[in-house]
Amino acid sequence: MKKYLLLALVMCVTLFYGFAPVKAEQNLGLEGKAQILMDFETGEVLLENNAKSHLPIASVTKLTTLLLCLEALDEGRISLDEKVVASENAASMGGSQVFIESGGEYKVENLLRAIAIASANDASVVMAEKLAGSEESFVSIMNDRLVELGCEDTHYTNCTGLPSAEAFSCAFDVAKVLACVVTHPLYFEISKVWMEDFVHPNNRITQISNTNKLLKRYAFCDGGKTGSTSEAKFCMGATAKKGDMRLIGVVLGADNSEARFSSLERMFEWGFNSFVSRKIVDSQKSSKVDIRWGKTLLEIKPKTDYCVVEMKNENREYNVDYLMDNLSAPIKTGDKVGKVIVSKDNIVLAEIELVATNDVAELSVWQIFKKIT
Repeated sequence: MKKYLLLALVMCVTLFYGFAPVKAEQNLGLEGKAQILMDFETGEVLLENNAKSHLPIASVTKLTTLLLCLEALDEGRISLDEKVVASENAASMGGSQVFIESGGEYKVENLLRAIAIASANDASVVMAEKLAGSEESFVSIMNDRLVELGCEDTHYTNCTGLPSAEAFSCAFDVAKVLACVVTHPLYFEISKVWMEDFVHPNNRITQISNTNKLLKRYAFCDGGKTGSTSEAKFCMGATAKKGDMRLIGVVLGADNSEARFSSLERMFEWGFNSFVSRKIVDSQKSSKVDIRWGKTLLEIKPKTDYCVVEMKNENREYNVDYLMDNLSAPIKTGDKVGKVIVSKDNIVLAEIELVATNDVAELSVWQIFKKIT
């Protein structure tokens, strides 16, 4: 299934090679109980403080709710135009809401927008009940999905982040979930909307505005999810992209809203100023090779990119070796034909499949005879 492939792409490096993460409290003046800054392409942690401490995260919980909704869309289990009838239970949710009407029919797209933009608890429960029959069943799926993602320090009891003594997460797990969410293009179509009207079935309008104020104050931020309760204080997971580098940042337990936003700004600026993302293997670059008994040359390319993150001006040297299988025609487009091995100092960092990008037919017997004589 696509969601399992997604994890492999997001967390493409399982062995981090190089520097240890910087402690968040060093020189940056960050606030909150826990922080983390992660490079999206490699999953490498650049900065952390108490990143695996169990903490309440309030509405940042909805990142996982959104992830399951986006994956359901990808898998064809729901569609954006599909209409969902809101239950009395969903309409009764307190806290952040868009004042959904019990028995009203709402498009999936509008519900997702309400969740991502306005952190709507009622819209979250409507989608949970749509996908799993009940919020309780949906929460069980949420927790199972976290296990699949390797999030070992999170347990949810609802899909909204409303206060619960048994619910907790950590900065590291929030970063991993957000890294999966941002692989969905639809998320960015929604996440950057600042303000819009949420239209109810009777044409009543609820105006919604984005809770992510970093969109206005930090030019490179293009997504994120806030959360705040008296227990969790002020929390946020956010993402920013500058040039070819995307960063994931999380702040949990800040004393006020300004503290979480300013801390994330400082983290992002420090990350972009201190590090660079470098592509070592490019899946868009192909080469041609001759294969035994082939009528034409075989074009090959790596199946995926391989990137590293480095301190600026560091320019580490990597060995990139293309190893071809023992091939004979015929070859079909998409066939595995070898592998790329990335290593440094005799330590293998990655093995990436080489695939054929064209068909190569086999020479006829007469053509083979002519070639060997």
